[in-house]
Amino acid sequence: MRPIFPDSDSVVLFTGNYGSGKTEVSVNVATALARYGGVKVTIADLDLVNPYFRSREARGPMEELGVKVVAPAGDMHNADLPILLPEVRGAVANPDGFTLLDVGGDNVGATVLSSLVPTFNARGYAMHFVLNKNRPFTDTIDGAMRLMDEIEAASKLKVTHITGNTHLMEDTTVEMAQEGAAFCAEAAERRGVNPGFVTCPATELVKAKLLDPEQAQQVKGLLDLDGFSGIPVLPLKRIMLPPWLGGPAPGSMATHARDRFSQLTGKG
Repeated sequence: MRPIFPDSDSVVLFTGNYGSGKTEVSVNVATALARYGGVKVTIADLDLVNPYFRSREARGPMEELGVKVVAPAGDMHNADLPILLPEVRGAVANPDGFTLLDVGGDNVGATVLSSLVPTFNARGYAMHFVLNKNRPFTDTIDGAMRLMDEIEAASKLKVTHITGNTHLMEDTTVEMAQEGAAFCAEAAERRGVNPGFVTCPATELVKAKLLDPEQAQQVKGLLDLDGFSGIPVLPLKRIMLPPWLGGPAPGSMATHARDRFSQLTGKG
């Protein structure tokens, strides 16, 4: 495996369509960077849109690996992030190792970035648009271009990379990921930017004998595999489980919603 990003002291933003899986990608990247070793990793939860899949829900396993999680803690776990913008600004202006930002879906979620534009422009950044071919509005190249236009307008920042994360959750296959890689390459060429990487479930790569089972347990970087349009592959592990599959963390907003639903309906 090789490193996901070549340089440390980098600021990397993950944005994309609602349901693209950008939070799953963000958390997997953070844990892989931490396992690779040698640099510090900070992830800031800027997702104000989706309470079910926010990177703060994986605070525990990330902190066990030494990742610094910038998000409300304790009783403020479910608070919106603007109260933490000074800390986020500091992580962007003076990154100590890698700083990753998990941004809310669509242009609505990207709006929060506009207040940090001077800091981003002064320091430099990479903004990865996470592309899932199986989602509405990004199932065509034209649709993906329109959404990137909207995100750029809202954030006042430019997409610099397109990262492919074509999936159908637990029904994702290697063949589906390969089709998504070809789609990612086409979108990147149309946009005039570089592909970042593409993802494929680690379990599926193991079944296809493209990944060693031991490596699948401790993913540290990217693989160069045939069939993925020349784009390196990040073996992905499902971390951000929805409530109906056993997640997210106890005490999270999503867990409160699930428990309240059970109280009202007697189901769950």
